[in-house]
Amino acid sequence: MVTAMKESELDIQTIDPTLYNEDLAPLPHSKRSWGAFEIFNVWSNDIQSLFGYTLAASLFLTYGLNGWAVMAAIILAGVIVMYLVNLTGKPSVKYGIPFPVMVRASMGVRGANLPAMLRAIIGIFWYGVQTYFASTAVALLITAFVGAGDGSTFLGLSAVAWLSFVIVWLFQIAIFWQGIERIKHFLNWAGPLVYVVMVVLMIVVWFQAGSDLLPAVSTIFSADTERSGSAVGAFLAIVGTMVAYFAAVVINFGDFTRFVKTERQMKLGNLLGLPLNVAFFSFIALIITAGTLVLFGDALTNPADIVERVDSLPLTIVAALTFFAATVGINLVANFIPPAYDLANLFPSKISFKVGGLITAVLAFFVGALWVSLISQIGVPGFVNALGAVVAPFYGIIVVDYYLVKRQHLDMQELFSSAPGSAYYYVKGWNRRALLAFGGAALFSISTVLVPALSGLEGYGWMMGAALGGLFYFGLMQSQRPVAVTSGT
Repeated sequence: MVTAMKESELDIQTIDPTLYNEDLAPLPHSKRSWGAFEIFNVWSNDIQSLFGYTLAASLFLTYGLNGWAVMAAIILAGVIVMYLVNLTGKPSVKYGIPFPVMVRASMGVRGANLPAMLRAIIGIFWYGVQTYFASTAVALLITAFVGAGDGSTFLGLSAVAWLSFVIVWLFQIAIFWQGIERIKHFLNWAGPLVYVVMVVLMIVVWFQAGSDLLPAVSTIFSADTERSGSAVGAFLAIVGTMVAYFAAVVINFGDFTRFVKTERQMKLGNLLGLPLNVAFFSFIALIITAGTLVLFGDALTNPADIVERVDSLPLTIVAALTFFAATVGINLVANFIPPAYDLANLFPSKISFKVGGLITAVLAFFVGALWVSLISQIGVPGFVNALGAVVAPFYGIIVVDYYLVKRQHLDMQELFSSAPGSAYYYVKGWNRRALLAFGGAALFSISTVLVPALSGLEGYGWMMGAALGGLFYFGLMQSQRPVAVTSGT
């Protein structure tokens, strides 16, 4: 176990306004209020979104595997992600620093802006998209009471859709403007609520389907879907797909663990929130999907479609509120907090966490507003997915640098220093070896997305990119002696 840092060792003695503000500074243990429950809810909100449910349900139907094998693959992915985030979360528990500061140790105090900005672009894009999807739940609720309107639209959205979008956008601003504690309280409320509603929906579907449910489950488990390729390949593809689903949070998990009191609480939260949570949630998805096959004749994978088929006002109200909470929850976890920190890292003296969040929200407003009429039609998501593959090598670089090169010791004073010759200044603030490692690995990982001949590796692109990034970085850094650090031992 790494010895906890003393409060005095986390105080930055020399303030460099190009690298420091209070939001980026190491957070002392006395100011941390998160435990295992908060970390569990980070994953609850990430998993229990509309897209998370649809993904889990779809995996049972599309890969032609026995359903139990699909369950095993999903659980294995949860175990893998748990170990991945334990590695990236540990240094931030020790030092209380967010991702864009942590990555300075490997990329350089200026080079850290590269992964931070790439991660910010991805976050801003999906923040806008998820804001739109959350607004569809609000629109569902409004329509249930006042109707859908006269059918006229602007940029593909009706008056009800526009009203719903603005409501969700303002609601999210109101939450994050009150700070990280308010976000924590929302996540702690939204995660359990969504779970309760999903369990109730599963019980209702099971009750209505009656004795026909288990035969329907057997149908899904029969693996009669025609799909080319080996069963092992399909199993590994499911694992890769699920790991890639969590990839964005995996890299910047330190943005959350800096608020956690101890490493033990982080690991407990990850254990409860990942393999156990994923297994239970996937089981719920399986039962509900089988139930829809019995009740409607189709295996529905979108919860909104299930609600629409049932056509019940009470269910519509509960479901709309649940879908709204779930989608806003994942938006705050995966798409707001990371770019808020990343943008603050660009100009710390001018951009705080709140200002970074406001910039994120404003840019994301246009993404969400143009989603239906323009962005979803021109293949921009493919571009963003390619960016997601590009950032994969940073995971390997960060982990190898901290555990094998720096030997779990960082100099907090030097992380906030741009003085030539300082530990993480490298060459004009950039670590050229890290750039080479990133470039070589990113070239491969993005090829799995863009090159048709490598499309079969797309499911594994993130994991292979991360592994290659770490391998290349370790090899290139062997010619450079580890930084000598006396603090934090």
